[in-house]
Amino acid sequence: MSRLAGDPGPLRWLRFSVGFRLPPEYTDWVSHELTDAGWRLRTVIRHLTIIVPLCAVITVVLLVLLPAPVWLAAMMIGLILIGSTFTVAAYADDIRASRMRQHGLEPPNDPHLGRPAH
Repeated sequence: MSRLAGDPGPLRWLRFSVGFRLPPEYTDWVSHELTDAGWRLRTVIRHLTIIVPLCAVITVVLLVLLPAPVWLAAMMIGLILIGSTFTVAAYADDIRASRMRQHGLEPPNDPHLGRPAH
């Protein structure tokens, strides 16, 4: 995928993924990231960039520090990944509205939802 003009770069993108606010010069990029086609998928991808390393740490703790059976560690990691990803996907509209307000943008009114964005 080609980078957009005004793309914040990998470190700022990671900060954005964690939930930090980007400087005002990235407002156009934030608007694109949260409103253009594919914004739901990008929301899930940002979530996975945070949760997958966390799951790796949990796996190491379970298998090395607490000698848990491999099946138990796999089930726990699966539950974390599936549960958190489903939650982010289910609440993507609310997450988007919150992130847009955080950056001083007006969330879009989605009539197909039957209600305005929160």
